Amino acid sequence: MLRFIDDLAGALYDILKFIIRSISYLLAGMIIVAIPMYLIVWVFSFFSNHHPF
Repeated sequence: MLRFIDDLAGALYDILKFIIRSISYLLAGMIIVAIPMYLIVWVFSFFSNHHPF
């Protein structure tokens, strides 16, 4: 019985670790892409008559 609980806890730990790692990579990717894109749009907004911000 103890071995079953240990295996269940290990499986739950692996699943949660996978989910948290996936969310972390998604957020990091969004930050890595969003900040340079925002800066590019901000710089180009100086060269246009329409200011989006």
